[in-house]
Amino acid sequence: MKNVISLNDRLKLDKEKKAFLIKWRKLLSARKVLQCTQCALKCSKCGTQIMSSDKDDKQRRLPYRLCESCSDEYREYTSILQGGEGPSCYWHNKEWMDVWKTWIAYQESLRRYRNSKEFLDLLKELEGPERET
Repeated sequence: MKNVISLNDRLKLDKEKKAFLIKWRKLLSARKVLQCTQCALKCSKCGTQIMSSDKDDKQRRLPYRLCESCSDEYREYTSILQGGEGPSCYWHNKEWMDVWKTWIAYQESLRRYRNSKEFLDLLKELEGPERET
């Protein structure tokens, strides 16, 4: 009789495994939002690795982590928005302006999501059980 596995115990174990997998997927998703979208080692816009010479964003006073090329383009975009000189490159057209506008809106959406009550609750939920064990 010692070798007989209780059906209730088996169902409970299966349920716990499923709950763990769901929680694990949530954790991976949350980690990607936190780590991948805010990676200090890559450009927020194009995703290329940022070299050590590109790391001084504070000196450039940019709100995003950008490589040298993307920072130049961002500066030109903001200059045009503020009524500065027209585009320095023929491909910096209306569609190029729309790409930057949309990308900046996306970055703002990510920031709001990361600061939302629900996302912060998810992080607390994911921290909870691990600390207890």
